[in-house]
Amino acid sequence: MSDTPGDRTRPHASPPCFMHELDGRAGISSAEVWPEVRRWRKATRDRLIAERLAVPAAERTHLADIIAQKLDALIGDPSGRVIGLYWPFRGEPDLRPWLATLHDRGAMTALPVVIQKAAPLVFRPYRPGDTLERGVWNIPVPATDKEIVPDIVVSPLVGFDKGNYRLGYGGGFYDRTIAALPRKPLLVGIGYAFSQLPTIYPQPHDIPMDRIVTAG
Repeated sequence: MSDTPGDRTRPHASPPCFMHELDGRAGISSAEVWPEVRRWRKATRDRLIAERLAVPAAERTHLADIIAQKLDALIGDPSGRVIGLYWPFRGEPDLRPWLATLHDRGAMTALPVVIQKAAPLVFRPYRPGDTLERGVWNIPVPATDKEIVPDIVVSPLVGFDKGNYRLGYGGGFYDRTIAALPRKPLLVGIGYAFSQLPTIYPQPHDIPMDRIVTAG
């Protein structure tokens, strides 16, 4: 279920002309469609990242506070639960203040770590004050080898659609990770309401979020 009202869906800005041709084409295979989808996703991803970076920092902070309130309402009492979060990157909602409150309420939090390209992420426990080191793209990650399996994964998104499919950065890390975990966590996508798309043209390897939580 998405908490984003349907009337917030915005049309693609100058969509590549090849994408509208996919609609209504019966009998085409994923192998035929995927190269075109991939090109469309890259163009859309670049546009949405530019839009969110243009949002003033104070407004992003305000929107992150709204998202944190919605997460509290969705999750309820976090005590005893393992919650996978993220370190904000390229204008993503900054939920680090919310992460800090989770410990005060008895939760354990973790951050994702890229081990190698085209491989699942691992989650390492993290609480404010723990030592961090630079990971892929210079994103801080916990400086420990300990791994933990989350009960809830709060995943940043670049875009999303009404089917709760998430447009990420194109590496496929989250899809591989969810498929590899010993049990499926609650998947919560986090982003801005203006990032909603009519569709991301989901492919067989795409895994939808259970919930989408947005603001803006």
